[in-house]
Amino acid sequence: MTTSAAPTGEGIHHVAPRLRELRRRRGLTLEAAAQRAGLSPAHLSRLETGNRQPSLPMLLALARIYGTTVAEVLGELPPEREPVIRAGRREPASADGWTYHQAGAPGRAMQALRVVVPYGAQGDLIRVHPGEEWLYVLGGRLRLGLGDAVHELAPGDSAHFDSLTPHRIAAATPEGAELLFMHTLLQSPDPHPHV
Repeated sequence: MTTSAAPTGEGIHHVAPRLRELRRRRGLTLEAAAQRAGLSPAHLSRLETGNRQPSLPMLLALARIYGTTVAEVLGELPPEREPVIRAGRREPASADGWTYHQAGAPGRAMQALRVVVPYGAQGDLIRVHPGEEWLYVLGGRLRLGLGDAVHELAPGDSAHFDSLTPHRIAAATPEGAELLFMHTLLQSPDPHPHV
């Protein structure tokens, strides 16, 4: 299993100026955006200047703060009328050893990616944000922390959870893990609404 891919012309190295542009478009200072994302201003500055590459959890957090999608941050084109995404149509993007393949149409409320997670990467990075996430393990083993519980998922296992639950993802095997990953920008409905 390949655990990384070199950035391409359409890859992750074009993310830095987009992050800066999206932050400014929202009228946020570096300090305000960093605080909302749970980052230091210095770390966000390094992301915006290209001196550091964002992980998937960071991309998700920043996209939500800026009111956009990971696809827009990655520079995907606006949604096309064609609903089929052909294999190999776009080059994958890489950051911090994670490799992202677009698996759905960009610019939609539901974002779909095929992700390769290297062993041990971002295993202690905990995220909490509105929305829902669904993942399906294609290869390797994945360690998924949800709140206080830790689950190890094998190929064919899946998880669907509210993103307000503190969560973290890491490969549990040295060869890494490959998964299908979907997230929404919407909050999950209350399963027990008040009457």
